[in-house]
Amino acid sequence: MTEIISFTHPEPKPASARVWPVFLPFAGCPHRCVYCAQDKVTGQDEGKLEDVLRTLKTDLHAALSDGRGPYELAFYGGTFTALPEPWTQTFLSVGQRYKERGLITRIRCSTRPDRLDLEGLTALSAQGLDMVELGIQSFDDTVLTKSSRGYSGETARQACKLVKKSGLALGTQLLPGLPGDRPGVFQNDVKEAAALKPEVARIYPCIVIRDTPLGEMWEQGNFEPWGLDRTRKELAAALPVLWEAGIHIIRLGLPPEGTLADNVLAGPWHPALGQSARGLALLEVVRKQVTKLGHKPTLLEVPRRYQGELMGHGNELAEHYNQLGLPKETIRYTDSPSFTLS
Repeated sequence: MTEIISFTHPEPKPASARVWPVFLPFAGCPHRCVYCAQDKVTGQDEGKLEDVLRTLKTDLHAALSDGRGPYELAFYGGTFTALPEPWTQTFLSVGQRYKERGLITRIRCSTRPDRLDLEGLTALSAQGLDMVELGIQSFDDTVLTKSSRGYSGETARQACKLVKKSGLALGTQLLPGLPGDRPGVFQNDVKEAAALKPEVARIYPCIVIRDTPLGEMWEQGNFEPWGLDRTRKELAAALPVLWEAGIHIIRLGLPPEGTLADNVLAGPWHPALGQSARGLALLEVVRKQVTKLGHKPTLLEVPRRYQGELMGHGNELAEHYNQLGLPKETIRYTDSPSFTLS
């Protein structure tokens, strides 16, 4: 019978640099997908790239002068590799300039799997790009077709391989619960993503936003999004698979920014979705360790950095810990990097 068990959280250590996001809503996108509402998600309408560039230069200069940073510069919200020329090179040249001055450590962008090739990626790498986050959404052909993505699952797989072949770091974005979803699709997508070994991943469960084709489908009774409870469980099941592959999860669910909250019609949107799902995943980690312990636990020491997610959102997991024999008074938060169970 084991008396004391020490274990660490399975999540890979996150990157230390903060991200400086630059939003380019719809820029370079060949069409608008059924769920897309970048203007409401970011709080920014499709604007002129000249204005974005001007603001970026001003703000980076101010940050350098103030001694802030360092940051990872990230271009989001559009299809960066499909921007009209010479915009990709123009934006990257600004980023490279501030890399040389120490304000920027890396430059990343988001793009579509069907808007890149090896020659173009190699050129972008030479111009200062470090990471490409691919909006995979799903590897399932039915889901991709019904969501008007315009490419196949094989295109997405090959795009991931191209990014890595070019020497750039890979990030993946999954969007579970889209039209065409069936039981098991998301967990299969997670396994495929994990096998491709991206450095980072984002998971944005599908929500229905006003003024989108998906909103019209929902209003007509032709689409039903996931419920919040299912979403929490699906995400909690996905996290260990990605963690085991060494993948850092940047985001779970859309952030409560812009005018998003005012425009959600349906679906599993909650400002604390990530905390809730992470807490549920951590509960399963602790449950397995309690089973290994072989006797009723008397104390669980928890690294202080996990204090906000151990019990989930609003202490929703407290009863589950009670059932494991770990009521509140048996849990102690410490400055140790490891959990200890006795």
